[in-house]
Amino acid sequence: MPNSPPPTKPKPYSTQSVAPRAAWRDRLYVVIFEADTAAGKWFDLALLGAILLSIVVISLETVEYFENSQAWLDLFLVVEWALTVLFTVEYISRIVSARRPWRYVFSFFGIIDLLACLPLWLTLLSFDSHALTIVRSVRLLRVFRVMKMMRMLREAESLKMAVWNARDKIFVFLATVLVAVTISGTLMYQVEHGTEGNLSQFTSIPQSMYWAIVTMTTVGYGDVVPHTPTGKFISAALILLGYSLIIVPTGFISAEFHAQKVAANHSTRTCPHCFREGHATEANFCNHCGAALIEA
Repeated sequence: MPNSPPPTKPKPYSTQSVAPRAAWRDRLYVVIFEADTAAGKWFDLALLGAILLSIVVISLETVEYFENSQAWLDLFLVVEWALTVLFTVEYISRIVSARRPWRYVFSFFGIIDLLACLPLWLTLLSFDSHALTIVRSVRLLRVFRVMKMMRMLREAESLKMAVWNARDKIFVFLATVLVAVTISGTLMYQVEHGTEGNLSQFTSIPQSMYWAIVTMTTVGYGDVVPHTPTGKFISAALILLGYSLIIVPTGFISAEFHAQKVAANHSTRTCPHCFREGHATEANFCNHCGAALIEA
């Protein structure tokens, strides 16, 4: 039997589909998309400052004192145009440095970055889009990268998984609460409706169920209250039931937390293929798509 050729070792995903490119684009990518280098930290801090300044300007434009002052409005317009140009240059730089430009463009932050640039440019077309500038506040999420809080984001992922794993128990809990709200609301309607010369606040079963929800969650707005002794007794029992039920979903999620092992030693390194963040500092490949990571 002839000897078969030795199996070839598969190449990393990125070397199969990503053509060589200029080194400056990789350096620009590390500065813009990551915060583990000094340049990356300063870039994100400057960007964060620009975002905060933009939010302050947008907020002050709605204050009556500044609305009535043309000098302030002119100053705000100049600042807004300067920030818009800055965000536009940043957006273009991200596209240029990304290995998969279209993947970035259609990613969550890619769309947010685009919306942060568009509003003032669209005003040149007489399109009222000033309200879209508030989306810049979403970009403040990048503060997690600047402040080395990727571990907190990992905990957020752990929280999401804990809630998902406990979904059946939570569903049963919510069904129990719904039954309690329906019964107590209907019962309170029967007890309180028609009292005090038909001036009762429990005018319908949905209104009574609203009262039951507010009471069970111990919020207590006070806009709908019982006046009969029986109604007050039911209200007290529902409050005690609400206190006892509040801790139930917390126990479910806490149990799921203990069943998970949260990874540590993660950085802001970003995959150039899928833009997944939070890879280990010693990792060479993305743990999600297998693409090679760019050396910082």
